[in-house]
Amino acid sequence: MTDNVLEVKNLTMHYMTRKGPVSAVDNISFSVARGESLGLVGESGCGKTSIALSLLKLLPDNADIKQGQILINSKNIVPLNYAEICKFRWKQISMIFQAAMNALNPVYTVEEQILEAMQEHLPHLSEAEMNQRVDELFGLVGLDPKFKNQYPHQYSGGMRQRAVIAMALSCEPDIIVADEPTTALDVIVQDALLKRIRKIQEKLNMAMIYISHNVAVIAEVSDRVGVMYAGNLVEMASTEAIFHRPIHPYTRGLMSAFPSIVGEKTKLVTLPGEPPDLLNPPTGCRYHPRCPYATAICSQEAPEYREHGAQHFAACWHPGGEA
Repeated sequence: MTDNVLEVKNLTMHYMTRKGPVSAVDNISFSVARGESLGLVGESGCGKTSIALSLLKLLPDNADIKQGQILINSKNIVPLNYAEICKFRWKQISMIFQAAMNALNPVYTVEEQILEAMQEHLPHLSEAEMNQRVDELFGLVGLDPKFKNQYPHQYSGGMRQRAVIAMALSCEPDIIVADEPTTALDVIVQDALLKRIRKIQEKLNMAMIYISHNVAVIAEVSDRVGVMYAGNLVEMASTEAIFHRPIHPYTRGLMSAFPSIVGEKTKLVTLPGEPPDLLNPPTGCRYHPRCPYATAICSQEAPEYREHGAQHFAACWHPGGEA
């Protein structure tokens, strides 16, 4: 039996605006097992971050989870109130935010901010044990503990991002959501940080969800990949299958639009059109206005999300470009 840390079942989430509801997450289902890493990839505005914020119930006031369940260690967190969900954050699920400087409080030292999370969720530890744990966390993410009493503005961008990772690890959560964890960093620091995150995950046997529009980042760190489009999960399979045997036209377009430094030179493909307005999404398959294989049924009926091979799922009327 698979040890699933996270199970998302038929999750639908809307943002309520003056013009009407924005269908940001539409009937999404997936699971993540202990020790597994799942990547979510797609264009900006496809719903990746909305899923991440839903998983921690960090949604803004105008967001509304319309239906579905989010099970963390078999506990549905959707109906929990603020006090109840606070017990889950950091201890069972935590998050590495994209903008590290915004995720850290500028008037407290980095050590104070990490200690605050531990004091809330690990009250059984003594002050000396907590201080020792901060030193261990710094070493784990590649920071010298001598910098722990400094303020966020005294850190470089790479150091701040490592500090945010240390904070996410502070209470030994079962799953961490990493939302564009290396976007603001140069490629050298980015590569080193991704390798360190992967090593930490393997060492601690944690589950991870990586969110990025950068398919190269997803390929490096994920065991499985889910492809998002306009609030829908359109394809999910192993990383190897997604990158070498994609079957949804949108996934194939994403792969063809990204340059590679290995193999033969190929001309990059530009995806035609633009993502739909989620205030009024297209009927049927939301990708059909941009799809070269679209037929009448694509605009009339939403395709079923089903298995097309061993653990290879997709929602498409013409998988693999079939007529």
